[in-house]
Amino acid sequence: MASREFLKILQSARLGDVSAQQNLASAYLTGAFKTPIQPANALIWLEKSYLSIQNQTVSQLSSANTETPELDHASPEMLGILRQISAVPLQDTLHSAAFSFGWQSFWRIAKANMDASDAAQWQLADLLLDPSKRELQSELAIWISRQDGGDDVFGFSVGGNGVHRDLSALQKLAKEFLFNLADSETPFTTSAKELLIKLQPKDETLSSLWGSWLSEHNEAALMQAAELGLTIAKLTLGLRLAQLNTAHSLENNPGEPTTKSNASLKKAAYWLELAAKDGDRDAWFALGEIYRRPQFSGYSAAESDRCFDRAADLGHAQAQFRRGASLWRKREKVVEKVRGLQASYWIWQAQQQGVAEAKELLSKVLESAPNPKQNGWYGLATYAEKALNHHAEHQLDAEWVLLCHRLVIANQFNLSKAEFLLCDVSQLQHEHCVVVDIRHELPKILPRLIQIDTTQQRRSLLVAGKAFANSETNLEGNLRQRRYRFDRVMEWLNATFAQDQTLA
Repeated sequence: MASREFLKILQSARLGDVSAQQNLASAYLTGAFKTPIQPANALIWLEKSYLSIQNQTVSQLSSANTETPELDHASPEMLGILRQISAVPLQDTLHSAAFSFGWQSFWRIAKANMDASDAAQWQLADLLLDPSKRELQSELAIWISRQDGGDDVFGFSVGGNGVHRDLSALQKLAKEFLFNLADSETPFTTSAKELLIKLQPKDETLSSLWGSWLSEHNEAALMQAAELGLTIAKLTLGLRLAQLNTAHSLENNPGEPTTKSNASLKKAAYWLELAAKDGDRDAWFALGEIYRRPQFSGYSAAESDRCFDRAADLGHAQAQFRRGASLWRKREKVVEKVRGLQASYWIWQAQQQGVAEAKELLSKVLESAPNPKQNGWYGLATYAEKALNHHAEHQLDAEWVLLCHRLVIANQFNLSKAEFLLCDVSQLQHEHCVVVDIRHELPKILPRLIQIDTTQQRRSLLVAGKAFANSETNLEGNLRQRRYRFDRVMEWLNATFAQDQTLA
């Protein structure tokens, strides 16, 4: 059932309120106000809002006798609506009434010089080029062939005879977008590089050349495959020139010395940079090594660190450990809300991939409480779980339910009493650990980072997080009220469940 707030926005939107129409679209995109996520409905309301803003702009320009401005010089209101449009998953609206509007808008945004262009370019490239979306592309080709209106089918002029009816022409433009995204620093750069790798030619020539290298170690075949654009060939050639023969040996011997000359290292860097541009994480890691070589004329510690960081972002285990260890050494200088949190994340990522040194370092960065039965809260937490499992039977108040969840969390992570009462349960969990920070009430108590070791710990955090997210703000009251309630809940839990435990 729709919430009252949603119904109010819906009523205003139907009356033509532009702001309400945009808020309604946002709700359909994000699920706010418990609204079902429906991109097609969001696009319909964004079209209404866009047309209202456009009509208002045209009216003002007519009175001033001025030409309609391009998107690059659009008003703040128009730019805002265009940003919202670029956030709509276009492929999910293909069969909706507003798809034509969305299709045209995405092409206009993609060709414009604005901050939403990257998002529009990526969505168009992904929709038109991803090999896994061939069925969607076939449906799109049929839709395009049925449209009348020339170049307006995609919102700008491409010239040529009937080009607007040719999906391959649009795919060519989308490929240009993809190269542009891959060569720039945007949130879509990594995804663009991964898609480019998928699109690399897999014809018989490349397969034959690579097969010749694998079976016969034919150097000429390896060079030709690299020149034809095969990423693995570029990487292999670069590693050989740098005397880093395999990605495996590179990970196991990151500090291995090389006797290669500067000329060979420059050639290696050239091929590795090409592979790195394709999104290959081993290439980025190897480049980081080369930039640290004393005999390399391009020696640069800063560039080396940048390459290692890119490899870590792409999931290279040794690079992740290196990045985490570096952040841990520099933790006193790194500006972050909780000291060591960034370092712990990267070390944990490396440990998840089996880096032996990461496990040892992680034990220094994160605390651990893998056995809740050894914690002082175990008895009360056991009773609290029983109470939560039968809360309807015991008719627990909402405040008591939240306190029971606190007891379960306190036992799972061995919290102190102050941490148990004051921690923000809904904000505890990060991907790899919990951050217990109560400095808002007790400034002298330092935050703690505690590793999430078990499935039960994750489950407890998930259940408690949902309970607190659905509760009213300030329902628990201040510290004095929580202490008083805790004493009452503790007495009730012991009185209700301790006898059953004794009998058992």
